[in-house]
Formats: sequence, C-alpha cells, structure tokens
Amino acid sequence: MYKRILTAGLLFGMIATGPPAWAAGCGLRDVLVEKLTETYAERLTATGLQNAQSMVEIWTSDKTGSFSILVTRPDGISCLVSAGNHWTVVEEIAEAPAGVGG
Repeated sequence: MYKRILTAGLLFGMIATGPPAWAAGCGLRDVLVEKLTETYAERLTATGLQNAQSMVEIWTSDKTGSFSILVTRPDGISCLVSAGNHWTVVEEIAEAPAGVGG
C-alpha cells in the first residue's frame, strides 16, 4: 500500500511540474524569430558557428535596448539561451601608446 501511495505521489508531482524549463524556450526558429521581430523589435545583429551542430544568433533592438541569444540547430529548432535589457554596442578601444598603462 505504501509503495502505491509513494508512486502515485511521485507521478502526480512529475505531471504537476510540467515540462522542463529549458523546453519552454525551444521551438521552430521561424516562430521564435517572428516573436522577436514583432514583439520586441529585435533584428539579427550577429551570428557564429558554435560547432557543426549549432549556430549562435544574437538579436538586438536599438529601439528598446533588449537582446536575445538563440542557439539554432540544423533541423530548424532554436533555443533561447539568454535575454535581457540595456544592450550596448562596445566600439573597439584603441590601444594605448607604448609605455602607457601597463
């Protein structure tokens, strides 16, 4: 009897918690891109290959200052790995003259 109650409790607990948090941030790239462009006014500003199976995309908005970082797989599935506000573009800093600073 105790095993049945414990098993039922565990199963109910697993069902009640829903899918893992990371699953909520993944989906078809086209759907995520539409949300980023229409809802947050973001545009693709940088990309890079992480490896043969994933590309990193950085989406930013000059209008709102928001940013999103996606990792996209070859099968068209993207996952949102980070997002935030106050995105700032850092210009290249000129090197200090020889003998100055360090």
